[in-house]
Amino acid sequence: MTADLILRGATWLDVDAGTYREGDVRIHDGRFVDVDESRGSGSAEVRELDVAGRFVLPGLIDCHVHVTAHTAALDTLGAESPNYVAMQASRLMGDMLDRGFTTVRDVAGADFGLHDAQREGLLRGPRLFFGGKALSQTGGHADPRGRGESHETGEYTCSHIGRIADGVDAVRHAARDELRKGAHHVKIMAGGGVASPTDRVDSTQYSLEEIAAVVEEAEAANRYVTAHAYTGRSINRALRAGVRGIEHGNLLDDESIELLLEHDAFLTMNLVTYHYLQLEGREFGLSQENWEKVDAVLQGGMAALEKAHRGGVNLCYGSDLLGGMQRHQAQEFAVRADIVPTIDTIRSATTVAARLLQREGELGVIAPGALGDLVVLDRDPLEHVGALADGRPAAVVQGGEVVVDRLG
Repeated sequence: MTADLILRGATWLDVDAGTYREGDVRIHDGRFVDVDESRGSGSAEVRELDVAGRFVLPGLIDCHVHVTAHTAALDTLGAESPNYVAMQASRLMGDMLDRGFTTVRDVAGADFGLHDAQREGLLRGPRLFFGGKALSQTGGHADPRGRGESHETGEYTCSHIGRIADGVDAVRHAARDELRKGAHHVKIMAGGGVASPTDRVDSTQYSLEEIAAVVEEAEAANRYVTAHAYTGRSINRALRAGVRGIEHGNLLDDESIELLLEHDAFLTMNLVTYHYLQLEGREFGLSQENWEKVDAVLQGGMAALEKAHRGGVNLCYGSDLLGGMQRHQAQEFAVRADIVPTIDTIRSATTVAARLLQREGELGVIAPGALGDLVVLDRDPLEHVGALADGRPAAVVQGGEVVVDRLG
């Protein structure tokens, strides 16, 4: 049981309303219990933070991270010790927490070990929702083999972010296996990608029957499927097969918007990663061939974001940065600022993200009963997006514990 925490004189953001409220915020045993304008009285068992003049937001949620991707050369991870990769993940997760991300969703790479270590306090980092290994067809986005390699890789003891499964029976088994290990969702590679050696960005991957089999298994476990997909063709066939989430979506089309709305599905865009892959990708291990793929998805991404926002799609916040580029995680707020009002980007990193994670009312809000996650900023982010994008909040609270204190 944690001690009570009271934030005195808070100016806190009601995310749904898009307006600030003023008053003290109390957290008891890790959850919000009171949000009002009364000051009350302190006690020896209560820690108080004076946040008068500062701005308080719910803890942020990044819906697309790879906490084990300490390099952009993803094909090399399988040759590394899982223990080494776990230590790298611990460092990366601690840095995410320092930026105000109190919860993240890992969409290929993290497993129950990292989840349990964070939950038990062995690892300092965001609350972790994970999908285990992404499912890929032979030659798909999570097949790390070059053209001259024929051996199959990706056993559980390896650190690859994905596993190869071909055919309805095989993908059904793979989905069941990841769910057996505690996955909160199952990710499939439904189209080509940038950081993979042999596929084309404009390819579609997995048959409709294979996708439907994974969806059936996830729904049986009260979980969901999310799909890596860039093009309208790959997005639309995945949505028609029952996928609940789309990752990237940079080259979506009008039908994609219609299907996302029809199925109440979620789109997690991560435009910041393409900007920094162009600028720094080769420095952190991205091959020249894959670097040349970046431009194809970067150019369409901003137009896709504008179309999705205008269409009323469930937009979630994602970063998808690899290696040392992960330090730019909070810059997605700035990247979106020219197209999307900052309050909507905040919603994508709080309330909308919580719905995707199936934790509505528990994460992403400052309200009685919700988990006591907070970010304290020196400036109003609705007026100065840099207050979020610089990734240095004045304080971070996770589950009622002050985990970052720069209040001075």
